[in-house]
Amino acid sequence: MHAYGHEWACQLVYNPRLVVGLGLSDGEGTEWLWSCFIRLIGIERTSSRQCCIWLIDRQAAAGIGAQGSAAEEVLAGCDVPIAELQSQWIVQREAQLSIQAHAPARLRKELDSVLALQADLDASECALLAACTVIEQDSKEVSARTLDILASMESSHTQLSDKLETLYASLNVQDKFLELDGVRLDFVRILLMARDLKINIRKRAIGSFFEWDKLDRAAGGKDKTLGTKLHQQTWKSITKRQPALMAAIRRFNQYCEQLEELYDPAYAIPLPSPLPTKLAELRGDSTLLQDVWVAPSVGEMPRWLEDVAVCDGIRALLKHDRCHEEQQRLGLEADNMCQWFGTEMCAVELALWQMESTFNDALSATLVDSAPDTPFFLLLQHHREAMQELMQQWPTPLASTVHYATKVSEAILLAESLSGVTPTTELHWLKPVICSWPLEDLANNEDDNTTFDINSPENDVRGPEEILPGDVLEGCEVDEKEDENEDQIVILPAVTLLWKLPHSLRNDPVDIPTISSVVKDDATRQVRPPTDGFPQLAFDPKDIQILASNEAQLNDTCLNGSAALLYSLYLPTHHGKIALLSTHDLPHIRYNATDNTLWRTMSWTKYWDKATWILPIHQPSPCSHWVMCTIDVVSHRLFLFDSFAEERPWKQDIQDIMKLVSCLFMIAMAKKVVPDRDLGDWMAFPVLLNATQNNRYDCGLWVLAQVATVLRGYEITSLRERDMIAFRRFLYMQVLRIPATVV
Repeated sequence: MHAYGHEWACQLVYNPRLVVGLGLSDGEGTEWLWSCFIRLIGIERTSSRQCCIWLIDRQAAAGIGAQGSAAEEVLAGCDVPIAELQSQWIVQREAQLSIQAHAPARLRKELDSVLALQADLDASECALLAACTVIEQDSKEVSARTLDILASMESSHTQLSDKLETLYASLNVQDKFLELDGVRLDFVRILLMARDLKINIRKRAIGSFFEWDKLDRAAGGKDKTLGTKLHQQTWKSITKRQPALMAAIRRFNQYCEQLEELYDPAYAIPLPSPLPTKLAELRGDSTLLQDVWVAPSVGEMPRWLEDVAVCDGIRALLKHDRCHEEQQRLGLEADNMCQWFGTEMCAVELALWQMESTFNDALSATLVDSAPDTPFFLLLQHHREAMQELMQQWPTPLASTVHYATKVSEAILLAESLSGVTPTTELHWLKPVICSWPLEDLANNEDDNTTFDINSPENDVRGPEEILPGDVLEGCEVDEKEDENEDQIVILPAVTLLWKLPHSLRNDPVDIPTISSVVKDDATRQVRPPTDGFPQLAFDPKDIQILASNEAQLNDTCLNGSAALLYSLYLPTHHGKIALLSTHDLPHIRYNATDNTLWRTMSWTKYWDKATWILPIHQPSPCSHWVMCTIDVVSHRLFLFDSFAEERPWKQDIQDIMKLVSCLFMIAMAKKVVPDRDLGDWMAFPVLLNATQNNRYDCGLWVLAQVATVLRGYEITSLRERDMIAFRRFLYMQVLRIPATVV
């Protein structure tokens, strides 16, 4: 239980994949091992014991080769030294096993009650909305009293939601966690609710996993089938619990998205990662067992927590170490089998030598009639033949045929010496072979000192530690097919990140006019009605003050709204052939938004008709930073813009970008707005190799400058850091030209 279904701290101590010495064994029972060997069970039921051992040996050896090769590929691709990965793993264990890393079990009952009330309230809200939809569809025959009752129920539901928020606030959770002093109240509330919700999800998910195992206990003949009644009860239990689990996961992913929006790098609190919304992916996700951090990180953010490459490298390093241990274990098992084979052959040969010696002595004494009875002679001969057949079945790359042949020779010699019988030398004459050879060739080769190197098979004998995991697969043909997922999986196109500038980048010869404007202290809310296909834009006074300040970092409202204004300003240049996406679109993919959500939030851009997409991206960790990706749908290229010119954060971002592109085109093909198409292979290039930003607050301005460059038909902005104040004033004036709305 501690090894597979308990808390993350127990995983660090007990899980056989995370500790040294257990290799690829399950470490606790054989349930998981047999679930991997399910296809062999039917064969083994009609096989001999030796054949069972041989099959398992082949299956295990092939698994080491496949897993070891995959781990080596990940280690080669993460570009992090092995020593650094090992040190980061030690730091991670120390941090996650520390008492300070675990939140105290306070307010658990109160928070569980609030979560239960929230779940019931959400269910009633869905039922109320469904009832309103059905009734309003036939509004002609619905009385005014019915509509008034529905409105009253909606009002009551809103009041209940407000009271639930008040109930949570009355618990004074933030006062119980003094380490969260100075953090915004709404951030603390969402963080703690995400923490307790993940604990609840973990319990539900582990229970569902055990129920599925119980339901599939007879798969492949590994156990007896459930009775009809028990099968129906288990299935009803799964059907009843799965919607609640999926709803909890979706709510947790929403919490993660909200935390990313409210996050301030000064908090130094690691953000939680979203969970997969498919049970098959959730079962193999290690983040399910990790708790949500509710305490700030002291000092610099560790790489194992914020660097995706380091996280992947640590997992691959652990897998590689376990494969090496398993390889050594299998090598030891192969040596033991070979040693047992030699001992058994020696015993058989010795018994046969003794019986033959006794029989020969009786013949020499002319006592044939009184020769000793040998009822086991024939059985021993059959046993020797069976052992000789094993020589053709047992050899593997860990114990080759040469090893077994050597053991047979040693067994015969040892049996002869132990029997005390001097063996008679038997001569075998070879038939002469006559070859005709021209005399002139013989004369020419008379003085040649030709040598021939004969490689003995013994020279190829290698120990188990000298064989690489990839070599184990040689000579072992194993037919393995992975189980197909019931859920549809998005197959991402292959994308290659080439960190060098593409050819023929054109600089934008833009000239920002010098604007000497007076900043308004009494800024009012600016609202632009739907224009050029964009929905309504609204700039609050605080957003306008950010644009007016020379040292304020842009927020999402400033960046998305200013990009929309630039789109309309340069519309005569690009003629609407560019799709301008939002900073909120990529988080939808990261937090597993549904297809309906993606279509509802992005269909207004008509992206399927555009050759170029502009995607601004927010990187929350290790510091809040804005970057941008230009997606060229026609040439299958990604142009990456980062004012800091950093390569490392893009390795995970380009995977999310390709997932976004794939999902959007799959949705468009499902909606029949675009014909089926193959996305093919993609390339990703940077447009900057040297940093152009030297402060920590102008990254949003650099992204908007690059947006303007792409909208004007160029690839790279020609602005410099000295131009950022003028460009900020330019954007500020564009916002002030929007008609003011007094609220």
